[in-house]
Amino acid sequence: MNIIIIGCGQVGQTLTEQLSNEGDSITVIDTDESIVDEVTRKYDVMGYVGNGATYSTQLEAGIENTDLMIAVTASDELNLLCCLVARKAGRCQTIARVRNPEYSKDAPYLQEELRLAMVINPEQAAASEMARVIRFPSAIKIDIFAKGAIELLKFRLPEKCVLENYAVKEICTKLGCDVLVCMIEREDEVLIPNGDMTFSQGDRISIIATPQNAAAFFKKIRFHSGHVRNVMIAGGGNVAYYLSKTLLKAGISVKVIEQDERRCEEFCRKLPKAAVIHGDACDKETLLEEGLENTGAFVSLTSKDEENILLSLFAQSRTDGKIVTKVEHTEYDEIIRKLNLDTIVNPKNITAEYIVRFVRAMKNTVGSNVETLYSLIKGKVEAAEFTIREKSPIVGIPLQNLHFKKHVLIAGIVRKGRMIIPRGQDTMEIGDSVVVVSRNLGLHDICDIIE
Repeated sequence: MNIIIIGCGQVGQTLTEQLSNEGDSITVIDTDESIVDEVTRKYDVMGYVGNGATYSTQLEAGIENTDLMIAVTASDELNLLCCLVARKAGRCQTIARVRNPEYSKDAPYLQEELRLAMVINPEQAAASEMARVIRFPSAIKIDIFAKGAIELLKFRLPEKCVLENYAVKEICTKLGCDVLVCMIEREDEVLIPNGDMTFSQGDRISIIATPQNAAAFFKKIRFHSGHVRNVMIAGGGNVAYYLSKTLLKAGISVKVIEQDERRCEEFCRKLPKAAVIHGDACDKETLLEEGLENTGAFVSLTSKDEENILLSLFAQSRTDGKIVTKVEHTEYDEIIRKLNLDTIVNPKNITAEYIVRFVRAMKNTVGSNVETLYSLIKGKVEAAEFTIREKSPIVGIPLQNLHFKKHVLIAGIVRKGRMIIPRGQDTMEIGDSVVVVSRNLGLHDICDIIE
């Protein structure tokens, strides 16, 4: 596919990396010549210097032969204007990043009236992911498939856990839990396990199950951290606003600590039920005075990654509550993972997942369509949900008779709202939602998992 990305900030560069790895032809546009030079050299893509909202710049970049235009500049209004010009000039699909909370309620209207393929808000998407793990604090990360019918949950095996030294197959035979283990992270290894593999303390384990079965599983292994009733948030930016709004609706009390007095006043006006503290969230005495040690969850959302990491490490030493950390930069992912922080959320990676999923769905497929896509470990493992169509050649064939590629796991089948833990005799049928966990990246069709 031919794709134009307007805006070479961190989101634009993340998208350029992800989509060029998908094999698409990428052209970037930005007003900063030095950034364009850096991006084109780093990712081997085409680049143009200019205002991406002008017809002449888009024409020079090849808008007439473009399949998709993505506008991710720092200005919401400029992004929307880029999409309007692209629709007129090239009649291509368009995606706009819109971050301002004042526009969030108008997103469906904007999408329909401007005929946008997607309106993406990275901060709102990140807040939604944070809210999920706060509501289910046993998990490090929760990904949703089949419109919430099944979930993929990641958790770290604690000390003296029932599962330690259990084999994967014994979750079913000994514990009687209807869940499927689809990935184990052990130090620097990423394993898609078989039934005989055993668990070790410190493993990061990913399971797939219905929400009810997942809750029953965590109860069986006596890994239950209770319901979160109050949350402390360090930083009062847009992510904090969206998260606070979501948590308050769920009946969870929220305390926000923000240094900017004007931002505090704005927060109080928009969310009167939230407790807003005017103070320095990086001051440990302030955190302790405001009840850090008794909070059910602590979320570090300042504008600096280093502050967020240090705040979370401090909070981890002073509370047993859930710890959530926002990290914007991805250059040091491997190092950050070794810090054993609880839940780490990167808004830019979430944005890339949404858009890559859309791009794959646009491409011609034989018998299925990508509905949902999550990067479980960046550049190593992903989970994709496919809807099986009528013409798929794998329909009706028992899984044990299909020759799957290495490092591929059918993790779940949802049929008419009911989850099936896949066994050898099970089949994929028309209309099914099928979740695949794979170390083979870039799956576009369910048939891509077959040798």
